[in-house]
Amino acid sequence: MTENDNLQMKPYPMNDRAEGESVCFSFVSRTASCGIMLYDRGTGRLLKKIPFTEKDRTGYVYCRIVENIDVKTNTYLFYEEDRLVPDERAKVFPQRTGYGRERSIADLKAGFDTGEFDWGEDCLPRIPYSQMIGYCLHVRGFTRHASSGVRDRGTFSGIREKIPYLKEIGVTTLELQPAYEFMEVPLKEEEQRLPLMTPFGIMEETSAGRLNYWGYKRGYYYAPKAAYAAAEDAPREFRELVRALHEERMELVMQFYFPGDVNQNEIAPILHYWVKAYHVDGFHLLGEDLPIDLLASDDLLADTKLWYCHFDTARIYGKAEQPLYPHLGEYNDTWYYEMRKFLKGDGNMLGSVLYHMRHIPEKAGDIHYLTNYFGLTLADMVSYDYKHNETNGEENRDGNDYNASWNCGEEGTSRRQSVKKLRIKQMKNAMCLLLLSQSAPLIFMGDEFANSQKGNNNPYCQDNAVAWLDWKDAKKNAEILEFWKLLIAFRHRHPILHPDRELRLMDYLACGYPDLSYHGKYAWQPQTENGCRHVGIMLCGKYAKSGSGSDDTFLYIAMNMHWESHKLALPRLPKGMKWEAAFSTENGIGTKTDLREEENSEWQRNIAPRSIQVYVSVPVKEKKARGTVEK
Repeated sequence: MTENDNLQMKPYPMNDRAEGESVCFSFVSRTASCGIMLYDRGTGRLLKKIPFTEKDRTGYVYCRIVENIDVKTNTYLFYEEDRLVPDERAKVFPQRTGYGRERSIADLKAGFDTGEFDWGEDCLPRIPYSQMIGYCLHVRGFTRHASSGVRDRGTFSGIREKIPYLKEIGVTTLELQPAYEFMEVPLKEEEQRLPLMTPFGIMEETSAGRLNYWGYKRGYYYAPKAAYAAAEDAPREFRELVRALHEERMELVMQFYFPGDVNQNEIAPILHYWVKAYHVDGFHLLGEDLPIDLLASDDLLADTKLWYCHFDTARIYGKAEQPLYPHLGEYNDTWYYEMRKFLKGDGNMLGSVLYHMRHIPEKAGDIHYLTNYFGLTLADMVSYDYKHNETNGEENRDGNDYNASWNCGEEGTSRRQSVKKLRIKQMKNAMCLLLLSQSAPLIFMGDEFANSQKGNNNPYCQDNAVAWLDWKDAKKNAEILEFWKLLIAFRHRHPILHPDRELRLMDYLACGYPDLSYHGKYAWQPQTENGCRHVGIMLCGKYAKSGSGSDDTFLYIAMNMHWESHKLALPRLPKGMKWEAAFSTENGIGTKTDLREEENSEWQRNIAPRSIQVYVSVPVKEKKARGTVEK
């Protein structure tokens, strides 16, 4: 054995490294009898057994360069004594067995990814949190349904075919549920117990044979999931997806779940690899006892979005100035529950809601959502009081018992027009709460057109129509989809809705108006007592500049989640301006009516039960003098 000039025999990084026909293998073992089993990919025939020697060992790490390997036709496993061991750091698993089928260790022979790919002028979009619209999806569930209309359903290519649609609905950032290699069912050689993840990250044991559809289990973290690829070359297909997203100035964030038995020293190299090899834009980190402070301060990840439930930015950054690119994003369910409770009319929520709608952490982003892969979908949130997980096979014991949901008067599907109308209005209200709040909104796939999972709030094992997106709903529920598009366009048009920093409730420009103010039955006098469920929010556009450099307009958001109507006062505007209705969840999309012809007036508006109305300031048209003739 001779060392290749360009390939150094170093234990780290610990995944295979190929250079021409030479490959450097690294393997961790506490036994002396271990090595490499080299196979022919086409026939599965064993070509060579290559034992590691004592000279190859540093600590528990064995490292050896093997020459004369055809990286296109050879595969490999490691062995320890008489046991075959898959490479936990393999970059690709080329053997295709089909999704959800039982696999043996022999099916996990690793291949070689040379990293050859033409990235062209690929550039990371680095979208600030103030501009971000997030969209969480399951790779298979997003396009697996026949109604998706894509050629390669349930794959990375399927997502790529849907990029024009995602662009149309305003998405800037995709979040993928686990898309690295994982076992949907246990290996034949494993003990028949499958650990799964609850919405809160707590591990539970469930019986054997249940499909691990979501993927929240220890995985092979360096390899894109082969079953999510339409072609044999999963790494290439994943790179094509990332490149296509970047061409549209869209980002890709990957979920990574690390259970407690993963060596924490392994986590940073895994993230580094995906940034370097696949140009991914960020990671949503899930798991137990993660080294979050170390990852957050990792210089190689300074341009990479990192999402976690909480960051201690004071400890991470110390007294340093604002980071050049604020890449940390707090992703937790506090916003989720408190906004849901307000939406369904719970009391004593107004103070929390107003805080969450304006809050932006000083040195991090704030990702807020009303729905996610766990919990009820948007449509189910207004259709079910209780979870309905019977099809999971656990007698409805799995999943969260509390969903902060309200069925609008009837559990499940309803034929009553009053119930159906109220549900549509509540979904629109939810969208308004999400997109009229500050910081970074995120939705789960299909919520933009009222996708339902039939009340299942934990479809971790449902590789079927329960968890697959039914794209026919986009036409069936076109009213919801169009309202989503209207809100997205409205948010983009008004920078005061998505500032870089938290608004201060002060008139620090001395312009006569604070950046943010609250109002009740009388202007400037909000009612925030426990039983109050209505409020007016005014945003002053003088504190935000549009793309052309001009001031934004004034906005007034009238919210009433009470089951009775209430009056709210709109404050007086500067001379030459008046209020105009932009849209309402009560009256439909784009209902634009002048509220009053008189400029500079303060007046009260009756806000319908469980509705949100939005107003914008517009110039008052000059009245023509009587007898004037237009030229």
